[in-house]
Amino acid sequence: MLVLTIVLQAAWAATVSKIGAAFAASICLLGASFGISKIGITALEAIARQPEAAGDVRSNLIVAAALIEGVAFFAIVVCLLVLFM
Repeated sequence: MLVLTIVLQAAWAATVSKIGAAFAASICLLGASFGISKIGITALEAIARQPEAAGDVRSNLIVAAALIEGVAFFAIVVCLLVLFM
C-alpha cells in the first residue's frame, strides 16, 4: 500500500509539473507578444509624428523587440527544462 501511494504521488507531481510548465510558457508568450505589439504601436505613432526620426525609431524598435524576444525564448527554454527534467 505504501509503494502504491509513493508511485501515485510521483505521477501526480509529474502531471502538475507538465501543467505548470505549459501554463508558464503560455503566460510568457502572451506577455512577449503584448510587449512587442505595444512597442510597434508606439513606434508607428512616433514615426507618424516625426517622419524625419524614422531611422532612429526603427533601430530602437528592433533592439527592444529583440530583447523581449530573447527573454521569451529564455523563459520557454526554462519551461521545457522543467517539463523534461
